[in-house]
Formats: sequence, structure tokens, C-alpha cells
Amino acid sequence: MNGNEIPMNEDCAVAIEHLTFRYPDGRLALDDVSLRVARGERVALVGPNGSGKSTLMLHLNGILGARNGGVQVDGLPVQDAHLGAIRSRVGLVFQNPDDQLFSPRVEQDVAFGPLHMGLPEAEVHARVDRALAAVGMGDYAGRTSVHLSVGEKKRIALATVLSMDADLLVLDEPSAGLDPRARRDLIALLRTFEDCTLLVSSHDMRLVWDLCARVVVLDGGRIVADGPTRDLLADADLMERHGLEVPWPKNSG
Repeated sequence: MNGNEIPMNEDCAVAIEHLTFRYPDGRLALDDVSLRVARGERVALVGPNGSGKSTLMLHLNGILGARNGGVQVDGLPVQDAHLGAIRSRVGLVFQNPDDQLFSPRVEQDVAFGPLHMGLPEAEVHARVDRALAAVGMGDYAGRTSVHLSVGEKKRIALATVLSMDADLLVLDEPSAGLDPRARRDLIALLRTFEDCTLLVSSHDMRLVWDLCARVVVLDGGRIVADGPTRDLLADADLMERHGLEVPWPKNSG
């Protein structure tokens, strides 16, 4: 099956059908994965290291290409002919913000995407201002990213995708490396993005509990559970079988 053969659904932000992927060394990373994410949903991908979460995310904007199976974003197959449109809709934020920030000044990093979309200069400036304001970093435009804290860098990395008016935010371990206050601030910030579809890969089960209504559990490259967060994360046996923890101490009431 290829991307064009996925049945269309106007409410579907992501449609994946029978996706299988092997890395060049032969390692099977995804094994017959099928998944639907509706527009406006907040979905967490959880699972042990090596379960396929990041590999799945990298298929959503064409960094990795589907050889077996189909992937669609907003009804467009993730294929070369549509990559420009798809990458303007999918905001992928990497676990390490240093992988995303490379310009001398913050404003240049945030402007990078809109500039490469060929937008007029005035529109680029407006998007940069709007994106930085949205993440509470409006006063940081002229700063150098290398001198920022991890939490500040993560906010700037998020602004780099918001400046492209992304409809789908794909976040890989967004709370990794954050202290408790920065983590709480990030969760509060992400809750404000009500018009976006959110797909979050995380080992932080409290973040998942606080932010996402639905959880998809991957292990060994396969989806082993998919359901409401309140049900799956409360299933201690399920969590333990797949190398995860419930988001509260076992002796809590």
C-alpha cells in the first residue's frame, strides 16, 4: 500500500497505514504500524528506548521515507511532491534544542522557516514576533541561543516551528533536561496551543498525564496499546511490561 491508498478523513491530521521501516544496518524499527490522529487531538507516544517512537515521528515530515506502508498528513501523502507543504504544516521539535538552533541570534533561528517559505520580509518579521510572544520569549530576539538555559532554548525551538504556522506539533521528549519549574512552565505553555494537533514522545509520564488525553504505547516497533490516558497509565501491569512507570507512586491514593 502507498500513501495515496489511505482512505481519506477530513478530520484526520495524521493517517499511517501498515508502516514498516528498517534502518540500513537491518534493524527493524517499525513493524506494521497503523495509526490515526484526529485534528486537535493531543496524543502521547510512550515506550522504552528503541521502541520506534522517534523513527515514527521522523516519517511525519519526510526526514525518513516510507518504503513499506503509507503516511499522510492533512490528507497529503508524505512523498517528495508534497514535502514543502507538509513541512510547513508539521512542526518537529527535537529532544535536544541545540540540534535546532544554529544561527547567531534567536530571531534568525525563528525566521529561518518563513524565509525558506519565500514569504515577504514584513510577513517574516510578523511571524517571528508572534511566535516569540507565544512562547513568552518576546524580549529574546536579539539574544544568542548558546547563552540561554535549556528551558529557554526549548521555548525558542518551539517558536521556530510556530513561526511556520504549523498545524501539527511533534515534540520529542520535550521535558528532557528541564528542572521542575521549567517543566511546569512548558506544560502550561503547551496547554495554551488549543488550535494545534499535538503528538508527544515522552518518558515523562506526569507530563503525559497532564497534557495528553490519549496514549499510544510502542514496544519493539509495534503498537501494543492505544487508549485513554487515564486508563492506560493507571494500568501498572501494562506499564511494567513495557518498561514504563505509572505517573504517581504506587502507594499513593
